[in-house]
Amino acid sequence: MTSELLGQALFDGALIEEASKKSGLVWVRGASAPAARPLWHVWHEGAVCLVGDGPGEQPLPGLTDGGSAEVTVRGKDKGGRLVTWQATVSEPAPGSPEWEAAVAELKGKRLNAPDSEEMPARWARECRVLRLTPTGSVAPPPTGSLAERPLPTPATTREPVPAALPRLLTKRRKRKQPK
Repeated sequence: MTSELLGQALFDGALIEEASKKSGLVWVRGASAPAARPLWHVWHEGAVCLVGDGPGEQPLPGLTDGGSAEVTVRGKDKGGRLVTWQATVSEPAPGSPEWEAAVAELKGKRLNAPDSEEMPARWARECRVLRLTPTGSVAPPPTGSLAERPLPTPATTREPVPAALPRLLTKRRKRKQPK
């Protein structure tokens, strides 16, 4: 490996690690998933660690043990895309040293948990803990638009503004003017 390629590989690895450590949210698309999903995570021992697919936890569609995933990390300042990288997905067995280490980090970052003390036991029973380890492959910056249709949701937009509302607002402003 030439020194230029080695330097680029080291730079890519450092970029992936620093961006992933600082961002509280990553966009992940599993090999069989139709679109990327935002997921909270922690960076631990060279990989993004996730917990989900259980009651009250985030969904992890398309992420299977031994599969691959595409991870996009956003910047903390403006929320723009910093880096997109390929990852290998692994699912450590509950109770294994690798699982225990990941769960200890995830537990510290999990906000609004209804059962903070019982969380590791619940995760072992009902959820999946995944590690997304970078393969070293960083995607080049996109040249076109990355706009996608939103995922289907039962949420709706606001109702149209009532026709009389602009008149009511105008009258209030007129009353407040000094005489």
